[in-house]
Amino acid sequence: MKTTSQKKSNRLPQESKLVVPQAQTPEAPQPERVDTRLPIDSEARKANRTLPTEKVLTLLQQHDRRLWELAEVVGKWIWVSFSEQPAPTVRQTLAQLGFHWNRTRQAWQHPCGQFRLSSAGDPHEKYPTYSPADTRTN
Repeated sequence: MKTTSQKKSNRLPQESKLVVPQAQTPEAPQPERVDTRLPIDSEARKANRTLPTEKVLTLLQQHDRRLWELAEVVGKWIWVSFSEQPAPTVRQTLAQLGFHWNRTRQAWQHPCGQFRLSSAGDPHEKYPTYSPADTRTN
């Protein structure tokens, strides 16, 4: 007496389930995406991400005063926003200092050692905010 699995193995394949590939139109080859980012020192970047807010603001001011003037402190994090995409050298500077791009908020953000998962609401409503350029006279 054959078992159920042995009975199934003796069956012929069903021809109605035969899949015939359809003729495909040739697609134009997609050009490879070239990484246009300038190189950064990833170990220094990793260390910079743990720096406190005041130290990051000092580094911003030393490296590029224009970035410091655009900076906004939200809670303990620092945000830098632009009306247009900044030059590659500006993006390299921000990345080297430990900033990352937040696509949702359209801003470069630095956690200042306060690593958090994304929040559903607007952090401006939850945390105090200020512009360092407005509070200092150096």
